[in-house]
Amino acid sequence: MFIVFNKSKIYSYLISLGTVVILFAFAFYITEQDTLETSAATKLLPIYNVETNEKKIAFTMNCAWEAEDIDKILEVLAKNEVYITFFMVGDFVDKYPEAVKKISDAGHEIGNHSDAHPHVNQLSLEKNIEQIQKCSEKIEKITGKKTSLYRGPYGEYNDTVIKAAKSQNHITIQWNLDTLDYSGITGEEMWKRIENKLKSGSIILSHSGTKHTADSLDMLLNNIKSKGYKVVPVSELIYFENSYIDVNGIQRIVKRMQ
Repeated sequence: MFIVFNKSKIYSYLISLGTVVILFAFAFYITEQDTLETSAATKLLPIYNVETNEKKIAFTMNCAWEAEDIDKILEVLAKNEVYITFFMVGDFVDKYPEAVKKISDAGHEIGNHSDAHPHVNQLSLEKNIEQIQKCSEKIEKITGKKTSLYRGPYGEYNDTVIKAAKSQNHITIQWNLDTLDYSGITGEEMWKRIENKLKSGSIILSHSGTKHTADSLDMLLNNIKSKGYKVVPVSELIYFENSYIDVNGIQRIVKRMQ
């Protein structure tokens, strides 16, 4: 028995086969793209800065070391009528409860910076939760206020760290501008680092217990205000609903369809 193929049938078979191959390749591509997008979307991120049309920035100060400059810092903040966010380590709270109370009584916001300043990326979910809980309890005992903002030590974070913070109703906050004050640089050098990068929605990092933070703070605040920015605590900058964090760590408002 002979099977006879003519040209039209051969072309038809080839076209059908080619179509199947193309459709299969396209389906594989779409599936792979969806997988990549899903993977990127599931990576948890902290807030580095905020998308806003208002000319305001948040100034933050980590408190993990010494407190001898706190009185000077509070004096400068009061003089400038500025309120900021202090992220405190539990060990700092233990050592300097009077400073913690002064900061809270002056109207500044206090955030959670872990209990003992460990490398949180190396800790389990349970240990991360413990670090947040212990620090929060110490702060609340002195101030009467619960913390709601969290910043990991060393700027570390991963999905586990952020999940731990969320489980304790804390929002994880990073920064997009670093004064590098802990390195001992002068105020002028700090300002040069941030001046041209400053924009609405920025979050600035500084530290207490450094060589030049206290004596440079007045200049930094005046320079920031001279550019038309209002300095606010983090909770007055970020959004608490109808928002998302993009792949660059920028918190944005969800735009609704008209």
